[in-house]
Amino acid sequence: MTDAPDSTARILVVEDEPAMQAGLRDNLEFEGYTVDAASDGEEGLQKLLHGTYDLVLLDLMMPRRSGLDVCKIARREGVTTPIIMLTAKGEEFDKVLGLELGADDYVVKPFSLRELLARVKAVLRRGAPTTNAPSGPVEIGRLAVDFRAHTATSDGEDVPMTHLELEVLRYLVERPHEVVSRDDLLTDVWGYEDQPTTRTVDNFILKLRQKLEPEPSRPRHLLTVHGVGYKLVP
Repeated sequence: MTDAPDSTARILVVEDEPAMQAGLRDNLEFEGYTVDAASDGEEGLQKLLHGTYDLVLLDLMMPRRSGLDVCKIARREGVTTPIIMLTAKGEEFDKVLGLELGADDYVVKPFSLRELLARVKAVLRRGAPTTNAPSGPVEIGRLAVDFRAHTATSDGEDVPMTHLELEVLRYLVERPHEVVSRDDLLTDVWGYEDQPTTRTVDNFILKLRQKLEPEPSRPRHLLTVHGVGYKLVP
């Protein structure tokens, strides 16, 4: 049996298909969450900008605004609420682009209810960064990262970072030169009880390299150990 959800957790479901929206609402409410819903991208964006939520389930293909547009605008406006993208498309490009625009994870339709709820619970379990986060800025490639202040800069300019991006970096910073497997990251950072088949970790590494490596195509700090995982060389 999974842990009982936080009764204060509030989830926004942005989904234009009535049957899918109703099904998601019913199952999330059955799990104990408070659910709000929007039926198109523009409505979802306005609720996200002006409401308070712990998590957003955001469909990719919707009328008025796409999920990618909603995610991009929300992040540009400073919204840090975790976003799980729901997509019926299988192209890797769409998944990578969604993560680049600020989504925390994605689930490809058709998905099992068990998988979706596992992702939801994993995001809500992450919570705030632990109190043993390094104090003061940490130099990682081009970035100066302050984990306690949730900020990152490069040459004095702010670099937008999602909560999950910072958590992945913090996990690696705490293990310099140590090889960390994808399973380690999925278990300890994403919080998955059952590790799904996912390229989420690989996509996040690619995204982080774009931000911290002087030459992302020739990484010097965030290295791939083929067949094993990744390691950080500060």
